[in-house]
Amino acid sequence: MMSELRQQLDQIKADGLAEIAAAADLPALEAVRVKYLGRKGSVQTAFEKLPTLPKEERPAFGALANQTRDALTTALQERKALFESAGGPRGPKLDLTLPGRAPVIGRPHPITQVTDEVVRIFRRMGFSVADGPDIETEYYNFDALNTPADHPARDVQDTFYIEREKGVLLRTHTSPVQVHVMEKQQPPVRVVVPGRCYRRDEIDATHHANFHQVEGLYVDRNVSVANLMGDCEFFFKQLLGPETRVRFRPHFFPFTEPSYEIDLNSPALRMAGREWLEIAGCGMVNPRVFESVGYDPEQWTGYAFGMGVERIAMILYGIDDIRLFYENDLRFLRQF
Repeated sequence: MMSELRQQLDQIKADGLAEIAAAADLPALEAVRVKYLGRKGSVQTAFEKLPTLPKEERPAFGALANQTRDALTTALQERKALFESAGGPRGPKLDLTLPGRAPVIGRPHPITQVTDEVVRIFRRMGFSVADGPDIETEYYNFDALNTPADHPARDVQDTFYIEREKGVLLRTHTSPVQVHVMEKQQPPVRVVVPGRCYRRDEIDATHHANFHQVEGLYVDRNVSVANLMGDCEFFFKQLLGPETRVRFRPHFFPFTEPSYEIDLNSPALRMAGREWLEIAGCGMVNPRVFESVGYDPEQWTGYAFGMGVERIAMILYGIDDIRLFYENDLRFLRQF
């Protein structure tokens, strides 16, 4: 019986080494390992016959079975290492003779490009940049800006609430940042505030529920309407060219008094067949806003303005549909 078992172990070793050498890849090699060295493999089956042998033959058989297992284990490890190395039997996984691929370099979104240019111009005019949260409270978004709950002007902006009972909502303009800045800083104040805003507008070619604004605030002694109009006209001519014409129309905003709408006439608009386009709102800061932040309206005056970035981008790039900015179509975005 001992000779018969010895022949079986020799056959297992020979067959196992042959199959290891013939394995084409790591999955095939793993299948060979399970077949011969697994819990129900050939070597384990041979070990299970050990108790059937006479006691004097068991040591010799055990040693032979261990030699068979060790030989197969060593061959498996060597073959596995060969597959995992770069110079395996099928050659390197990376073909170094292939031409290189240039990485795709991204670029800023057109809205980001316009925002950056707007901020650069205002920085040259002496403005610093302020930022604030997209999620605001009713106090900063409305009340501190002289727009209480019963104010008619609030209806068109009473919009996306996170927690209605607590008065937490997505900001409808970047003006709340002006209140935050004035609460933390005494005049003089000269800041520009870029950021995303949210309103329940019907989405069409010129409106979106999500949009971007740039607002500005200048507070100091003896700031006048002349400062407001002069700075706004200078800015738009820097942005759109010296031939740009600026027009101010009386309007109403609860947080400024007097208030104005700003209309533009530029070469780009004239090429598109339009004479004037409303582009921004502005005015002198309402004394009630100063009172809400602890400024003395008898001592300080100031102006504020706000404009939509998308509308400016549409003028600069000749785009006729605001929805193109948000469709993530690379054919569109790669033009800028």
